[in-house]
Amino acid sequence: MLLQDRTAVVYGGGGNVGGAMARAFARHGATVHLAGRTLAAVRAVADEITEAGGTAWADAVDALDERAVDEHTARVLERSGRLDVSVNVISDQDVQGTPLAEMSPDDYMRPIITSITSKFLTARAAARVMVPRGSGLILYFGGSFDWQAARRFSVGGMGLTFDAVESLRKQLACELGPSGIRVVTLRTSGLPETIPPGFEGRDELVSYLTAETLTGRLASLEEVGELAAFVASDGAALLTGVELDMSAGTSLR
Repeated sequence: MLLQDRTAVVYGGGGNVGGAMARAFARHGATVHLAGRTLAAVRAVADEITEAGGTAWADAVDALDERAVDEHTARVLERSGRLDVSVNVISDQDVQGTPLAEMSPDDYMRPIITSITSKFLTARAAARVMVPRGSGLILYFGGSFDWQAARRFSVGGMGLTFDAVESLRKQLACELGPSGIRVVTLRTSGLPETIPPGFEGRDELVSYLTAETLTGRLASLEEVGELAAFVASDGAALLTGVELDMSAGTSLR
């Protein structure tokens, strides 16, 4: 198994992307600790993993709360004795569909503040555990924003949020690399399974995203999980500081 005897923490593990990654980690042998603000959501994924023969824990954790993140990291160590992978895919609470000229400052800034704060806190907690061991992976999801999309859709603060996280990823990779810690981002060109069925303009958005690929297809949640598992494995030991592109060629310009 790729991740036998490894331990992974997935913040936002009750969501679509977090759940897909958690399931893949567990399939490949890792013990998974799912954290989220809604215990029922992460517990449902943890139960599914356990029923499939994996090992998973579920905890209610606010990734914007410094003390809660640090205390949860301590619990992970108590249970598993190690921390090998830290993933943060909590909701950024962004507002889309509203032009900037009509958007409030709070709605624009919320995803930026939410994402950077939570990703800093969870990365810091992981780094403090990983550095003494000399190994580990901090994994993000999203990648550099495709600003061509903003010509067709109002994306609010999402674009700046994505780019800000990429700056954080690069800085962490530079600082933590000498200690054996890798920092990687997975980039897709959109995941149809994560778009709510009732989202206005859903079909148009999916058609646009698909047409932008070179292969005529978008990534699935299962594929995201499998690639995340590979990046967490020894087979990806040389990957750090990079944005791993799984956009089917969308980013080719």
